[in-house]
Amino acid sequence: MENMEFGTVSTSSKLLILLTAVLGIALPLITAIIWCKKKHEPFTTVLIGAATFLLFAIVIEKPLQALVISLDSPVSQFVNARPVLWGIIVGLFPGVFEETGRFVAFKTVLRKRKQRETGLSHGIGHGGFEALFILGITYIEYFVFAIMLNQGSFVELMIEPVKDTLTPEVVKQITGIVEQITTFSAATMGVALVDRLIAVLYHIGASIMVFYAVKDKKKWWLYPLSILIHTVIDGLLGLQLAGVFELSDVANEIIFAVEALAVFLGAFFLLYKKDTPKEHVN
Repeated sequence: MENMEFGTVSTSSKLLILLTAVLGIALPLITAIIWCKKKHEPFTTVLIGAATFLLFAIVIEKPLQALVISLDSPVSQFVNARPVLWGIIVGLFPGVFEETGRFVAFKTVLRKRKQRETGLSHGIGHGGFEALFILGITYIEYFVFAIMLNQGSFVELMIEPVKDTLTPEVVKQITGIVEQITTFSAATMGVALVDRLIAVLYHIGASIMVFYAVKDKKKWWLYPLSILIHTVIDGLLGLQLAGVFELSDVANEIIFAVEALAVFLGAFFLLYKKDTPKEHVN
């Protein structure tokens, strides 16, 4: 680790990284504002969607997932010794917690908002905040790393203080991040933005599904279905991370796009569009 050296980041790459961060923050906000203004929707529904992601995916899910697969314990040892189980659990946690978060939101703070736009607004907030979190915060961090790499302080500030605790897996992750930063291009930015757009569409579709599971008792099965779909989507990636099988990045993007668009289009046309608009209840 002491001899680890990294390249520098070009000015164009730094600007593109910064632009990705700005767009990751600005686009979800602009979309939410335009949607709410056009449909006369309460912006608080979008904020509740964002809070749902923050509370259930970040505050609750991640620590609990860490207890099961990351921290050294008999449970984590059992799970980590079984790649298939590990991959399934990686998919199951976001499936259960994020979809349950939607369910709880529609059952409680949004229970009086029955207009069809509520589900879609919540999805914009949920997916938009995830995009803001992943693109905005992550790429601001990458921009800072780029500055540190060019100043030659990256190893001194980021590696040296923890060099004795770094595992080969962590070293590989750091190397991958640095490689992404030093080779960042317009194409990389485009892929990142398109990937988040697809993810937002998925979250809108999932929110619509759970909204109608709560609104119409006959459609209760949409809630467990949303958990199953979410688990399958993330579980496929989890199985690959566990080394069970491997697909190319292009194949993964295509599969994810098909899954996400199927959820969005199905929810939008089979549920949202068939619902009779009701008066707004704030």
